[in-house]
Amino acid sequence: MNRACSTRSAEPATSSALSQKLGRPLSRLPIRVRLALSVATVVFVILAVLAVAVGAVTAHRLRSDFNSQVNSQAVNIANLLHPEIGLGGGIAGLQNFANYASVTGAAAQISTLDGTPRERTQNAPYLGNPLHPKSQVSGYRVSTVDVAFGPGDDDQLIVQYGLPVGPLAREIGNLELLLALGVLGGTLLAFVAGTLVARRAIAPISGLTAAAREIERTRDPSRSLPEPSADDEVAELSRTLSGMLASLSEARDETEATLERQRAFVADASHELRTPLTSVLANLELLVDSLKGADRDAADSALRSTRRMRRLVGDLLLLARTDAGQTPVNQPLDLADIVIDAASELESVSREHVVDLDVRPTPVVGNPDDLQRVITNLLENALRHTPPNTRVTASTRPLPDGSAELVVADDGPGIPPELRPELFARFVRGTGDRGGSFGLGLAIVAAVAQAHGGTVEADDSPHGGARFTVRLPPAVAEQPTGDPETGEAVPIEPLSSTPAA
Repeated sequence: MNRACSTRSAEPATSSALSQKLGRPLSRLPIRVRLALSVATVVFVILAVLAVAVGAVTAHRLRSDFNSQVNSQAVNIANLLHPEIGLGGGIAGLQNFANYASVTGAAAQISTLDGTPRERTQNAPYLGNPLHPKSQVSGYRVSTVDVAFGPGDDDQLIVQYGLPVGPLAREIGNLELLLALGVLGGTLLAFVAGTLVARRAIAPISGLTAAAREIERTRDPSRSLPEPSADDEVAELSRTLSGMLASLSEARDETEATLERQRAFVADASHELRTPLTSVLANLELLVDSLKGADRDAADSALRSTRRMRRLVGDLLLLARTDAGQTPVNQPLDLADIVIDAASELESVSREHVVDLDVRPTPVVGNPDDLQRVITNLLENALRHTPPNTRVTASTRPLPDGSAELVVADDGPGIPPELRPELFARFVRGTGDRGGSFGLGLAIVAAVAQAHGGTVEADDSPHGGARFTVRLPPAVAEQPTGDPETGEAVPIEPLSSTPAA
């Protein structure tokens, strides 16, 4: 009992799963195709039902008329017979009986009561035993009529008349074929008409889609959407989407204003903090030189913290400048020289690593302080996230198209997969960070590369570690940013070249 019940309960689930599988391909079709298919399906069902009904009625009528024709013709033959039957086998009153109905392919036979044939048409098939008549024999519809001229057996005859059913079957077959073609033709026309109607019906939706795609491309929610002339569901959708875009535009404006205020605050605060930090840093350096013992250690700790704070302020100021779209004063320079200078500054912290430089003369146009910050951050990132005795390489080379390429790679553990999507985001720190960075180093690399019209990519080095590739555009001399009225260059305050975290 339990097994039978479980089998019956599984049948609806199987049927539901099958219907879902069959419905999936249809759900992927465009709406206009599904609407056209729905219209065509309804028309097909209606036409099929009508065709079956018309075909059945017409076929029944044709068969009835055919049977009536056979019966009436048999009676006509019987009425043509006269009682004078000659001994020579002739039947009076029926002239040329052997050729009777030869044009229509009919067959007729006259027999006596004992079943002996007296007359028959030429090439007539066997029409069955007249004593035991059948309605259909040898592909013929047969009608049998008894004729009596008197009480004796010699005064009675049996008339058999038959018509071939092949023409009737072909006529019914042609009728069914015409009905089937009519159903298919009507269904095809319904599909075409449904497609045209559906396309016309969803044309306003297509307009909304095109406008939404243009808004997606331009990222401008202030664009207006087309509103259909008819006050229907599509018009309501257009008004709803327009209201949503207006709200999004207002929200974006508010967000941009808030971000602009935040950027301005960070830039102003960073700029204002640099002067007192420089003064504190200078005083701490003098204090460290003049103290001894525990006091010197405390002053030295404060000096290190102040230097880290100055690096953070410099990083924030650089990011604020790039966010504001400010262009630094660029000049022609050699990227190889900047790599050598940056590696020299990091010599004291890179003694536990093997640092190799493979630099070639690589001309670029850029800001030397910002580019040195990029190289310093990449080298510090490699030193900070790799164990001692790891090889770190930095190379520069000009590319065939005139652009410049900087590559910093290491043989360390590589970039964790979970960190790759947000590698260049701000304040993101890896789990292997041993240097206490602020998580701004790679964000600054990306920001400076973008400000110079270049790109930065991260992948795996040939030896399994991390590799960062910076590409800068061809070295085309640019005019420094200047005052539009005086034409004089407006210098941007250079950032400290102190190694950034």
